[in-house]
Order: sequence, then structure tokens, then C-alpha cells
Amino acid sequence: MRLAETCFASLETFKPPSHVGLTMSADPQTPLTAQSILGLDVLFSNPVFAGGIGLAGLGAAAAFARRGVISGAALLKRQMLVNIEVSKRDPAYNWVLAWLAQPRDNSGFLARRITRLRNLSVTTSTKSIEKAAGGGGEGGRTHADFRVQPGFGRHIIRHRPGVYIAVNREKASTTSTATGEPHETLTLTLLWQHRNVIAEVFTEAHALAQRFHEGKTIVYAARRMEWAPLGKPRLKRPLGSVILDEGVKERIVDDVKEFLAAQQWYTDRGVPYRRGYLLYGPPGTGKTSFIQALAGELDYSVAMINLSEIGITDDLLAQLLTQLPEKSILLLEDVDAALVNRRQRDADGYSGGTVTFSGLLNALDGLAAGEDRIAFLTTNHIDRLDPALIRPGRVDMMVRIGEATPYQAAQMWDRYYGDIDLDGAGREKFLKRLQELGLFGDSQDPDVPKRHTSTAAIQGLFQFNKGDMEGAIKMAEGLIPRTFEPESSSPESMIKSPA
Repeated sequence: MRLAETCFASLETFKPPSHVGLTMSADPQTPLTAQSILGLDVLFSNPVFAGGIGLAGLGAAAAFARRGVISGAALLKRQMLVNIEVSKRDPAYNWVLAWLAQPRDNSGFLARRITRLRNLSVTTSTKSIEKAAGGGGEGGRTHADFRVQPGFGRHIIRHRPGVYIAVNREKASTTSTATGEPHETLTLTLLWQHRNVIAEVFTEAHALAQRFHEGKTIVYAARRMEWAPLGKPRLKRPLGSVILDEGVKERIVDDVKEFLAAQQWYTDRGVPYRRGYLLYGPPGTGKTSFIQALAGELDYSVAMINLSEIGITDDLLAQLLTQLPEKSILLLEDVDAALVNRRQRDADGYSGGTVTFSGLLNALDGLAAGEDRIAFLTTNHIDRLDPALIRPGRVDMMVRIGEATPYQAAQMWDRYYGDIDLDGAGREKFLKRLQELGLFGDSQDPDVPKRHTSTAAIQGLFQFNKGDMEGAIKMAEGLIPRTFEPESSSPESMIKSPA
């Protein structure tokens, strides 16, 4: 008994060594191993685990901070900046590019550092200069104008002291179906407090374009689904350079100007604001030339549509007529030839015009017809036109531009030789010669045939005899219309080629 008590006392006084690392459970029901695994103090006391937790926390904090900075920057950008995007399909695109190409005052430390254009593009325009009188050499010289403008990329320009504009010119991956050119966009970025500068930019750009096109007429042509300038703007043709019969030109010009001044009258009465004109007569009498001169007189452009062009359908015609360029005259030439019956498909795949007669009528005066439009139709054969096409509402005025009359011949003579034929003797001699040849068609002499000539033929005669009145009078017989016989189809005159 004493031996057992001694053993129990020894067990009570026994303590395990400190290096064993065992933790005794306070709860006698909890296993020792489970308490060791679930104990968080063991995990946090492990330096590897504690370091990983620290790195993960730092990474999460950095990610949240980065996201916060990005969101804050985006919010700040939305609040402080304003962006204006201009597509190449918009007319203002070329205006703004030309405005950006203007020289600017970049004096100052900040302006010199941040307004350097490194990506540039060049637009070149050329024109011929007549050879000086008495000068040697062949032909005249060619003058070239080079306009340097910002190329693709990002740029910063100085509009005025303290106002800077960021420019981003980008080329898209998509292309235009009409021309195959890639789409382009121009983005202007300014501070929100300078947003009123946007109006100044577009106003100055438009004024610059107006000065560039001053004295010129823009001719547009249909390119699939849109209008595109046909070549470079042309010099305005003076209205006085087109000689029509007495009173004809004035009557048309007065009617067009009266129509332009009566827009409110049309609106108040609910009448569609459009006007149609038909100019008919033989070729070379000045129909198209008069329309071009009228556009210059009104400061309008000319929008032409070839109804016989492959791909022009009724729907496309209606869309083009509702999207005419601003301040433009619509020109449909030779409408009689465009509406002939369709023929069988040729070897080249062409089977005639694709615009139907009903489609043309609807485009001119139907539900799909646009307003605020001046339309001119021309034809050499008015007898081939359907009465439905030339009824009032579609054609409001029909004017015949006929053969040359004595009045026109006299006016053209004064225009070409008025500076040297001071007493008018040469003019009377020329008119008498044309009368003898029967070119005015009003001769009462049965021995003189009744012929006609055109103003285009008289103009060609005068241009061939610049400053030579006697030469023009002697060559007046060349104004007699010629009749060409078909060439012989004999085997000797044919060019044979192997099959």
C-alpha cells in the first residue's frame, strides 16, 4: 500500500519537458490531435503561413487601390473632359482637317514642349499657269500647293493661350462600299470648362472651307449609297457667259429666285417645297452650261445622277434624292435615254437601265420624294417623254433651249470680239454671212436652204479664231451641219483577224 501511494505521488509531480511541444486539452472529452489541427494559434505562429497571408492582403489592397484609381480617373475624365468625334463621312471632317493645318502661335515653354506634330500627312493641289507672253519653252508651268495636316495618331494643338485641344485621328478596319477607302474618325478632346471653344472650332473651319471654295462650284455624283464630290471644285461659270435667246435666261433665273424666297409661303399652305424644271432642245444649245452657271449665280452646288448607270435602282434613287447635299441643284440629264425599254443582257452583263418609270415618278413626286429641292431635267427629245413625267408638280416649268438665233450670235460676237470690233462692223458682216448660209432657218429666199446651227458650234468657231474676226467670217461655212454617211462594208475595207 505504501508503495502504490509513492508511485501516484511521483506521477502528480511529473512535468513533461518543454521541448516536447504538446498541448494538453482543458476538456477531457476533446481528443488531443483534433485540437492541434484546429488551433489558429498554431497557423498564425507559422512564419510561412503568416507571410502568405500578408502578401495576399497586400495584393488585394493593391488591386482594390488600382481599381479605385482607374474608376476615379474615368470619373474625373468624364467630369473634366469633353470629346467630339467627327466621321470622315461628315462634311465637317475635311473642314476640321484643313483648320488644323493652319499655322499657329506656339510661343511659350509649355506650348513648345507639348504641341509638336510628329505624324503628318500632305494634301497636294496643282494648277496650270499660262506661259508668259513672248516666253520660250513649251506650254505653261504648273503651280503646286502643299497642305500639311495632322496624320494618324494623337496630337495636341494650341488654340489660343491657355486652351489646348487633343486630336486623335484614327483609321478604322472597315471600308466604304462606295469607294473602298477605310473609314476614318477625328476626335477632339477639350477641358469641360473650354467646351464653348467647340463652336469656335467648327465656325472657323466652315469659314475656312467657304474661303477655299469661294468662286467655285462643287459637282457631286452618286457613289452607291452616298454622294461624293466629282473631282475638284470648279471655277464658277459667270451667268453672262451662257448666251440664250432673248429673255429665256432671265425668266428661269427670276423663277428660281422667287422660289427660294417663298419657303414660308409653301410651309404655311402645306405644299411640298420643291420645284422642277425641264430644259429641252437639240444638243449643244447650252442646257447643261446654263445649269452650271445658275448654280454659280445662286452659290449652289450641282448633284448629278446618271439614271443609266449600272446599280442605280428605284430604292437607291429615292434614297439619294432624299439625301441631297445641302444647297445643291439636282441634275438628271437625258431622261429620255435613261427610260428606254430594257434589252437582253449583253456580253458585258449590261441589260439597260435598272430605274423604272414608276420609280422615277415616285422619287420626284411621291411618298419617298424629299423637299427643299430644285431639280433640272434635260432631254434632246421631249416627244419621247411620258406626259406623267412632265405634269405640274414634277415639272413646273418647261423651257426650250433651241438653235442659235441672230440675237445669240450677236451677243456671242460681242463677247469674243467686242474689244477689237468697236464700231460693230465685223458683227454685222458675220451675221449677214450666217443669213446668206441660211443658218438661222428664217430665210424667205427659196434658193437659200433652211439650216440651223448651235451656240456650241459658234463658240468653237470663235475659239479657233481667237482675235481674228476675218478668219471667223471666212470659216463661217464650217457651221453648216454635216451629214456623215456610213462607211463602206466591203471586204477590202474590213480588218480581218483570226477567229
